[in-house]
Amino acid sequence: MNVDSIDNDPVNIQPSVNIVIIDDNQTYREVLARSLSRLNCKVQHFSEPENAMQVIKSTSKLTILLDLKLESDSGLRWIEKIRRINTQCRIILLTGYASISTAVEAIKLGADDYLAKPITAREILEHIQNKSEGAQTPINEYPMSVERLEWEHIQKVLQNNDGNISASARALGMHRRTLQRKLAKKPARN
Repeated sequence: MNVDSIDNDPVNIQPSVNIVIIDDNQTYREVLARSLSRLNCKVQHFSEPENAMQVIKSTSKLTILLDLKLESDSGLRWIEKIRRINTQCRIILLTGYASISTAVEAIKLGADDYLAKPITAREILEHIQNKSEGAQTPINEYPMSVERLEWEHIQKVLQNNDGNISASARALGMHRRTLQRKLAKKPARN
């Protein structure tokens, strides 16, 4: 698992960035925490959001890296709870299942940002620093492919139907099995 490759490039790092990682994948979480620690960050990591709440409540200037798909939960459910107990924290939702609908939902619920895995510790830290400095996110000059647009639309309809595949298939005007086959495939690239 390549979370970060160590190189000899000097990094402009803010001193002691406080980061809490909430991810149910223990290996990913520990490797990311180790990599961020090497980049001069103070890192604590947890497998479940409820275990992190005391640290989140008592730490100022905190960045939280929250996984979207937790073992038996969704990171989306925790955004508002985290925001209530620490209004100054910065919440970045990380996911290997990126879609526009979940990104929009995360921002509506109070997340500050949304990043797709795989991402290195160095990229996360650069992203945190650039956002702190007010850098603008560049606009992609290449539009999404038709396949990716279809995937995004299916994800939105599925979300609107609370994950019910039969109801989503009816809303999309397709057979349930066709929808299941499309969902079994990996998301199309942009």
